[in-house]
Amino acid sequence: MNITLGKIVGVFGVKGWVKVFSETRPREDIFKYSPWQLELNGTVFEVKVQESRAQGKGLVASLDTYTDCDQAKELIGAVITIPQAALPDAGIDEYYWSQLIGLQVKNIQGVEFGEVIDLIDTGANDVLVVKGDRERLIPFTEFAVIEVDLDGGKLKVDWDADF
Repeated sequence: MNITLGKIVGVFGVKGWVKVFSETRPREDIFKYSPWQLELNGTVFEVKVQESRAQGKGLVASLDTYTDCDQAKELIGAVITIPQAALPDAGIDEYYWSQLIGLQVKNIQGVEFGEVIDLIDTGANDVLVVKGDRERLIPFTEFAVIEVDLDGGKLKVDWDADF
C-alpha cells in the first residue's frame, strides 16, 4: 500500500524543477523520502529527489531525469506517494493518519458512530471526521480517544452520541 505525501502542482524555473504541495508535517519532511512513486493518469513511476528547498511560501524540488521546464510540466498533477513500509515506525501511542482512516468508531457506551473518513489538523490537535448515520467531529486527544486497535480496525471514544 502506498501513502500519499503530496502532489506536484507546478514548475519552477527553466531547469526542470517542480513546485510541490506537501501533506507531511512539517511540510519539508516530504524531502526525507526518496525515491518517490509518482501516480499520474493511471501510471506509476519512480523518481529520485536530487535537490530540494523551501522557496518563498512553497517547496521546490529537482528530480532525476527532468532537466527542463517542458519535461517538468508533464508532471503537474502527479500524486507523490511512497510505500507504507518506507515510513519509520510510529512511536508509542502515535499513529499515521493513514492508519486511522477506515477504523470503525464506537463510544464507551457501545454506540456505533461509523468510520473514520478523514482527519483535520486544527493546530491545537487533530480531529477525526467520522461518518455513520451522520458526520461527527471528534478531537483526537487522550481525553476523547480511549483505545486504538489497529489490528481489529476499531477505535473507542469517550464521546456523547448526541454531540
